[in-house]
Amino acid sequence: MADPARAARMAKRIQEVVAAAIEREVKDRRLELVTITDCRVTGDLHDATVFYTTRGRTIDEDPDWEAAAEALHRARGQLRSLVGRSLGVRYTPTLSFEVDTVPEASAHMEELLAKTRARDAELAKLREGAAPAGDTDPYRRDDEPES
Repeated sequence: MADPARAARMAKRIQEVVAAAIEREVKDRRLELVTITDCRVTGDLHDATVFYTTRGRTIDEDPDWEAAAEALHRARGQLRSLVGRSLGVRYTPTLSFEVDTVPEASAHMEELLAKTRARDAELAKLREGAAPAGDTDPYRRDDEPES
């Protein structure tokens, strides 16, 4: 097992190299709208998982996930070669690419939080004119006689 700090540094460097290579070196139009968001390296430094996201060409257009995945798969060898040259380590990690689901998950969480805030506001309005169901002070005190 390698030092976790070394693995983290290597992951950060791989992320930078792959992002720069997609922008400048790999000539594939399907990768124009791909953004590298994160990278994780296994403890033995032999495998790296690169996370990416993509967007559509226009605001209304949905991203083409299949085309981006195919383009990354085809460019995997070239990207690994560039990573190996840049890292200068004995063994260049194999690269695998996964879609980053964090943006969609965070958008879903934002929707849930908005619904919760709206419901809290409704309950606060209902609570404004409410009165307790029992006595105003329902707790028994020691100085009062029991009935």
